[in-house]
Amino acid sequence: MANSFVFSSESVGEGHPDKVADFISDSILDACLAFDRNARVACETFVKSNTVIVGGEITLPKLQDKTTGRSKPIDAAFNVNQVIREAIREIGYTHDDDIFHADTAFITNTLTAQSADIAQGVDARSVEGKKTAEQGAGDQGLIFGFASDETEEFMPAPVIFAHRLGRELTRLRKSGKVAWLRPDAKSQVSVRYVDGRVAEIVNVVVSTQHSADVKHAEIERFIIDNVIKKVLPAELLTGNTEFLVNPTGKFVVGGPQGDSGLTGRKIIVDSYGGWGRHGGGAFSGKDPSKVDRSAAYMCRWVAKNIVAAGLAKQCELQVAYAIGHPKPVSVYVNTFGTGTVSDEQIVKAIDKVFSFKPADIIEQLDLLHPFYRQTTQYGHFGKAGLPWEKTDKVSELKAAIETGAEK
Repeated sequence: MANSFVFSSESVGEGHPDKVADFISDSILDACLAFDRNARVACETFVKSNTVIVGGEITLPKLQDKTTGRSKPIDAAFNVNQVIREAIREIGYTHDDDIFHADTAFITNTLTAQSADIAQGVDARSVEGKKTAEQGAGDQGLIFGFASDETEEFMPAPVIFAHRLGRELTRLRKSGKVAWLRPDAKSQVSVRYVDGRVAEIVNVVVSTQHSADVKHAEIERFIIDNVIKKVLPAELLTGNTEFLVNPTGKFVVGGPQGDSGLTGRKIIVDSYGGWGRHGGGAFSGKDPSKVDRSAAYMCRWVAKNIVAAGLAKQCELQVAYAIGHPKPVSVYVNTFGTGTVSDEQIVKAIDKVFSFKPADIIEQLDLLHPFYRQTTQYGHFGKAGLPWEKTDKVSELKAAIETGAEK
């Protein structure tokens, strides 16, 4: 008897309040790295109604006086308020009927410098009580990476399908061809698996903010014909596939007017849609010295190369760190019984090919430049062009497996 189950994943649009907050945080991060590649950034954003509050810890070494140790304010590097307003404008909150608006949002800035106690653990220097002079992890934590061969992106199908819907909604909205579309949106796709493989799409949910002058019937018809049926595989849509478009019947009030938004509150959307596990740490607004972000990218890179090398059909990787310590305290691989070699052999091969030290992660993936705004929307994984999406270590992994087998 076939093993059948349904798994669902969601995505959210650029104008979703939590994603507004993420994008503002990553925009500030990019501005910091553009000014100083050694910036230390942990930026959190809260949005509600017409208000934006940014807080966290930012240190820009170029602004520090080496004699006194004092630092100039961040506005000596760039205009924080201008970065925030440009981020909101790029998302699309520019309509006169928006309470949350790029030009009129009230901004409160509570950014301070990074704690000196944390900095000494992260910095590559010797201090009393620190066991090594190497750059250490910025915090303790456990981080996961995942890859699967079920889509060309090496990602679980439900979350990739949900992201595709969101991207197309945004493309149509920003093209100006659909005047009633507004920035806030959500999507969700339920996929049936039979014997571990994608069989059909059972249910599709799309909710999009809209102007007050459009009828629900028009929205429903347009979304089904021009979004859902355009971007989802036709062979997976059946006569039984259920389409739910704006199921509340009305979605005029949206964005930060309708709900508050907070950086780091969409971590499952950002990763694997709930299929692969998550350690709990958010990505946006953090520079790559924070292993919550950089090691998650590293784990994805490693897991994807393992699957691309044909060593497994699915691979989940976990690493764990101690604050201030360079080496991970554990590395774990699970191929869920799909491996062509043992998980233990894969761990040994990983150790030969990759380094999980924070400084080495940054170097291997070239993370000290302003490109993080590219990662914010529609997941941090499965996007072409990002360094952790390369499958450039396949040959080395295969060679490491073969060498290990010879011993």
